[in-house]
Amino acid sequence: MKKIISSLAIAAFLTFGLTTNTVAQDSTTATPMENVAEQAQAGASEEVKAEEAEAPELDFIQTLKQKYIEGDPLWMTPVLICLIIGIALSIERIVYLNLSTVNTAKFIEEVEGALKSGGVEAAKEVCRNTRGPIASIFYQGLDRSEEGIEMVEKSVVSYGGVQMGLLEKGLSWLSLFIALAPMLGFLGTVIGMIQAFDKIIQDGQVSPTTVAGGIKVALLTTVFGLIAAIFLQIFYNYIVSKIDGLVNEMEDASISLVDMMLKHKVTKA
Repeated sequence: MKKIISSLAIAAFLTFGLTTNTVAQDSTTATPMENVAEQAQAGASEEVKAEEAEAPELDFIQTLKQKYIEGDPLWMTPVLICLIIGIALSIERIVYLNLSTVNTAKFIEEVEGALKSGGVEAAKEVCRNTRGPIASIFYQGLDRSEEGIEMVEKSVVSYGGVQMGLLEKGLSWLSLFIALAPMLGFLGTVIGMIQAFDKIIQDGQVSPTTVAGGIKVALLTTVFGLIAAIFLQIFYNYIVSKIDGLVNEMEDASISLVDMMLKHKVTKA
């Protein structure tokens, strides 16, 4: 009986000892693995933080430059040229039209006062000293005052057409660049899509990275072309509205000139 009890005690001791050693070994082996995992995770987070710290935030100009390069300068450059030339034409027209705008009511009063005080020559001198198409039309009408009212009207109408042509100078080129910019953008997009499909054929499989990258580069030219056309269209509409206003003032002023000349009897009816 004593042998049995002692045998059971020894077996229990051995079993408890083995279990304790196994748990201890597991704990000692698991701890380094956990440390390695934690170190790897910490290293990855540090790398991400380092990349975020190394990549500075881009401002608007730098972002445009980056997108310009990503969109392939071969196709982005023609669109940029259209935008630059279109803006240059727009600025030139806006400056010209603003210089051509005068206070029409004040100018008509000055011409009428000159007609009363000094006759046709004094009125012509006022026209010479005033800029703009209205003053030029008045000068041409006053210069034909001795040939009768019909000749004055024909001269005013004819020279009004000449002045209108000068006001609209360059608008045809501006409208061309408005239409050309998005067309060049679409052309770059189509060619970029063809190149993307060619790359898919070469790889022999449809890779999301290849497709997405090619489509992104292709669409950048379209976006850039549309933005250029939008800017130029705004300038174009402003210029057209400015010209329409000047043409209306020219027509009203021409009628006032004829009435003024008949009123002061500086021409034959």
